[in-house]
Amino acid sequence: MSILANRVVARHASAARTPQGRRGPRTGWRGLLLVSPFLVFFAAFTAYPLYYAFQLSFLDWHGGATYRWAGLGNYSYLLTNPDFWAALGNTVVIWLLIVPLQTVGAIAAAGALSRAGLRFKGLLRTAVIIPYVTPLAAMAQAFILIFDRDYGVANYLLGLAGLPSVEWLTSTEWSKVTIALLVLWKSSGFALIVMLAAIQSIPGEVYEAAALDGAGPFTTFWRITVPLMRHAIAFFMVISTLGISQMFLEPYVLTDGGPYNSSTTSGLYLFQHIGASDLGTGAANTFLLVVMVLALSVAAVRVFRESK
Repeated sequence: MSILANRVVARHASAARTPQGRRGPRTGWRGLLLVSPFLVFFAAFTAYPLYYAFQLSFLDWHGGATYRWAGLGNYSYLLTNPDFWAALGNTVVIWLLIVPLQTVGAIAAAGALSRAGLRFKGLLRTAVIIPYVTPLAAMAQAFILIFDRDYGVANYLLGLAGLPSVEWLTSTEWSKVTIALLVLWKSSGFALIVMLAAIQSIPGEVYEAAALDGAGPFTTFWRITVPLMRHAIAFFMVISTLGISQMFLEPYVLTDGGPYNSSTTSGLYLFQHIGASDLGTGAANTFLLVVMVLALSVAAVRVFRESK
């Protein structure tokens, strides 16, 4: 009986190996065929444009039929241009006004909304996510009305409180603050989604063990929840840094980079080169931003990565 069973097992094993051996190359070609649409679109709309823009960054080209080889001239021009560093400084200030406050607020809000027994949890989550799905141009126009110097609601409320009016959109001190408020209002829903997903992925056994050890709610949140969220925090900070580094529409609609370029971000500065048909300098500006954001992203990942 055992001999017959061994023969049956051997026959099944041989049958299983033979089709697999026959279908191996065919399965590989089928898999390649299935992903070929993505590869074609990636090559056409991502890889080739990046390669072309990298070549363009070494050219002095203004969109005409002729161009001139500039070498590293575009890069040296940007690195020695005060306007480039001023735009980068404005971007850093806006980042400081947005990302730390938004990260801490999203962690706290996610912790509150993930509590068991919280009433109207779905309504609260929906209310927070609505600004994120609202068109940015419409929100920017609404912010222009709210923060208008003479007729805005913000200055009207300040007047009711006995405080002086603020030139939100026309002063060098407050223009970046107004842009930061718009970005906070617009993107906090995304931050909350990321932090909620991170909290909900933490196993319940961890909190049960903490409760058995006598840990209170604050200790549990600070010593367990937040450390286990560090990958999500690093991801959000990288995405936020990338978004703020290429921010264009917010300053363009609210202040147009003014006054006196006090709210010109790196993304708007790049757009100004493209708008002036200085395509080579614009391409070089793009790759300088890529290198800077990549360095910051690597630093954030190293800071928040799990210790081994």
